[in-house]
Formats: sequence, C-alpha cells, structure tokens
Amino acid sequence: MRVYVPLTLPGLAEAHRTGQVGAGPLVAYAVTPALRAWYLSDDIEELEYAALSRAALASLRLLAADPEAPRRRVVVAVDVPDGQASAAAGRGPDPAAPGEVRAAGAVPLATVASVHVDSADAEQDVAAAARALRAADEGDDDARFVVDGAEDHELLWYATQEIPNLVGPVE
Repeated sequence: MRVYVPLTLPGLAEAHRTGQVGAGPLVAYAVTPALRAWYLSDDIEELEYAALSRAALASLRLLAADPEAPRRRVVVAVDVPDGQASAAAGRGPDPAAPGEVRAAGAVPLATVASVHVDSADAEQDVAAAARALRAADEGDDDARFVVDGAEDHELLWYATQEIPNLVGPVE
C-alpha cells in the first residue's frame, strides 16, 4: 500500500540520519474508502494525488508548529505492506480525516519510493499559509485564501537518491 507521510525538512534530515521515517505509529495519508467518498473519483491517479495533497496540508500543520523549520512542505511516498497501515479511528466527521491512516511502527527509509518538496519559490506563500492556518481552521475566509495560495504550488518530485541534496550533510 502506498502511503504519504508528511514531514518537514528537519524531519527528512532526521530520517536520512537514522535510516527510518519516524518512530511510529506514523500519521500518513492513503487512498482509503473515506478518501474515495470525499473525493468522488474512481481514477486511482487522482485519488493518489488527493492523498498526497492531504499529506501536504498535514506538512503545513507541522510547519505551523515548528517556526524554525524551513518553509517548505515535505511528503515522502512510502510503500508499506498491506495491513501495516489502518484508517485513523475515532476521527468521525473531522475534515482532516479523509485518507488519514496510521502506519504501525517505524518505516525504513529504504522503503521510501519518492520525496515531494516545495521549490524555494514557494517558501513565502508556505510561510504565510503556516501563519494563517489557525484562522483558516476557525473559518476565516481570508486566511483560507492564504492557505489555498500554498496549495497552488505543486510539490516537486525527487528520487530517494536525492535526499542528501535536499537535507545537506548528515552529522
């Protein structure tokens, strides 16, 4: 099963240093029945993109909580064995829930299929979106517009071999 794990650049650097993504259980996003119902599509590529987009929003939430992290959203696409990821229980009608899963345990960096990161030219919009996120969550339409501005930036695709270039030298 392909899951999309939201990170920040410091989180990606930590994964590169330790050889594993998080300590688990990890919050990730995948094509789930709830995502299919929310997105209303049967096209698997569109559904995968929707899951990636949900993870990008979760990465923005991580950035909002870490003002020191570079203002670039990061999502890693990981292939996990079926059954290792399950739908997040107890989320009910929470708008963040469609596609959200929990991956049991740490994920070896070797299972990462690709990395998706904002380009440097998105940093200003991503920074503004991180600042506006709380107000957007509370229903402020102007703040929602700012958050949507970050979502207008497509994440760039990187091969796993490019992770060292994204995070710099590992100490």
